[in-house]
Amino acid sequence: MQLNAKKKPQGQYGIIGWPLGHSKSPLLHNWGLKETGLPGVYVPWPTEPAKLKAFIAEVRARHIRGVSVTIPHKQTVMPFLDGLTDRAKAVGAVNTLFWRDGKLMGDNTDVLGLMAPLAPHKDTLKSALVLGAGGAARAACSALKELGVADIAVANRTASKAEKLAGDFGLRAVPWEERVGVWSLVLNTTPLGMLGDNLGKSPWPASGFGGVSLVFDLVYNPVRTRLIEDAQAAGVACLSGLSMFMHQGLAQFEVWTGKKLDERRARQVLMADMALTGG
Repeated sequence: MQLNAKKKPQGQYGIIGWPLGHSKSPLLHNWGLKETGLPGVYVPWPTEPAKLKAFIAEVRARHIRGVSVTIPHKQTVMPFLDGLTDRAKAVGAVNTLFWRDGKLMGDNTDVLGLMAPLAPHKDTLKSALVLGAGGAARAACSALKELGVADIAVANRTASKAEKLAGDFGLRAVPWEERVGVWSLVLNTTPLGMLGDNLGKSPWPASGFGGVSLVFDLVYNPVRTRLIEDAQAAGVACLSGLSMFMHQGLAQFEVWTGKKLDERRARQVLMADMALTGG
């Protein structure tokens, strides 16, 4: 749904992406608004890349209070903003739009969302391979560097994108065909496995977990992706993307409203919905 005069948004918050898919962001943020007694509603706005500039113009015209940004807009939206937080500058991608002193700003809460579930494993993370080279991959590289992981590599089906990302962060690029190896962590930022056209797909061969200690799949819908099922079948520990999604979402809500939501209750809301929908 594109913002326009005929379809005025019924609320002050929402998410943009293309294709938007089955996002749980409306569930989380609408629960947060109700929980805190704040006015407004959070809605999905599927936005084609060609319409991104016009969308941002409507955000300004209607003074939409907060926008979540997902694939493929995390980098392309940046030139249309008035400024970036230090975190967003460091990552080179944004997932959150908010207002500061009348200026439309970009922030990145994905880094916080990634670091929270990885923190308990910090001491055992000697090496990490990031799969993908988009905005989420940039946040992953930033988070891993902040956690102090010594050996971080990037692999992407388009080699030039992996090389560009690796160069930006001072890391190394691994050819996609040579990605299987010994890794403390394999972190998937690609949409492979996501509900929709990518459901049932995996960025990792089922026979390739022999040298892997931990798998973190940022896909959260469904919670049990093909990647996680294969990893668990091989006896590898796994982290679900639902945890990352929840932590980045809670950080977004605080950026927009100044309110902290209860992590335990938020997780219960998300897990209850997954149980009902089979996600």
